[in-house]
Amino acid sequence: MRFLTGLQPSGQLHIGNYFGAILPAVQLQYKGEAFYFIANYHAMTTMSSPQALRENTRSLAVDFLACGLDPQRAVFFEQSAVPEVNELAWILSSVCPMGLLERCHSYKEKMARGIASTHALFAYPVLMAADILLYGSDAVPVGKDQKQHLEVTRDLAGKMNEAFGAGLFKLPEPIISESTAIVPGLDGQKMSKSYGNALPIFGDEKTTRKLINKKIVTDTTPLDQPKPTENSVILALYKLFASARDYETMVERHRSGGFGYGQFKQQLFEAYWEYFREAREKREWLLEHPEYVDDVLSAGAERAREEANKTLSRVRRAVGLV
Repeated sequence: MRFLTGLQPSGQLHIGNYFGAILPAVQLQYKGEAFYFIANYHAMTTMSSPQALRENTRSLAVDFLACGLDPQRAVFFEQSAVPEVNELAWILSSVCPMGLLERCHSYKEKMARGIASTHALFAYPVLMAADILLYGSDAVPVGKDQKQHLEVTRDLAGKMNEAFGAGLFKLPEPIISESTAIVPGLDGQKMSKSYGNALPIFGDEKTTRKLINKKIVTDTTPLDQPKPTENSVILALYKLFASARDYETMVERHRSGGFGYGQFKQQLFEAYWEYFREAREKREWLLEHPEYVDDVLSAGAERAREEANKTLSRVRRAVGLV
């Protein structure tokens, strides 16, 4: 079983990114072949600064490795290090109906947010299909918002198989975990950098403590009175980091009274800080050894290109380019 995951280098990672994408990817590397790439071509649809793209790409590489990606188990590379993906995207474009892309809601949503309407933004699902099909992926972890793009991939693979020969491409299956935790932001909305409510994975101690203390809004229930547990941001976040026993203890203290919100926020910070302790230590080591990161990405790109060329050679023969 071969898995594929791509992550866009969009800036500092927060715990929503971790529990929604990073942790599931790290867990998958023990269940089959894993191909993980930094989607810097995709990032160009919303990022215009070359310096920011370079810095974010490097930061994501370091952070992903710090969070547990094992280059002995997973193929890890930059999307742009495999230029074959662009040729396959063009070939897929030759069978892609315009209407298929016009129905994609992600394009409409980004347009509504004021992102410039470009061919790259419109054709994003075709490049995503090329990413998936180039490596013979069997399964792709996707969020519900990306499920439609995987359906586009399956449609394009089917059209290529019909036009140029059955079995040319596998039809990848989505992995959509219904049990994945929905991580609330510090204000109770969905966690997002754009909302300014994110809790970073690798924030410094003083700033992160202040974020938790100041950004999580609580009511005015007196210290001695029970505190509401329903829709509690503190409890929802604490559950991600604490043991089941410690979580239940905090719930009971909410219900019994005698504990203030300041105490609960302190417990939340301590659990969060300890949860990512090993990752912070690994990240510090990686920052001190940039040559290791270079070697990992270089080896990953070489392995990825081997697979890419196998696929592209087969496809070029099938469509008549050879």
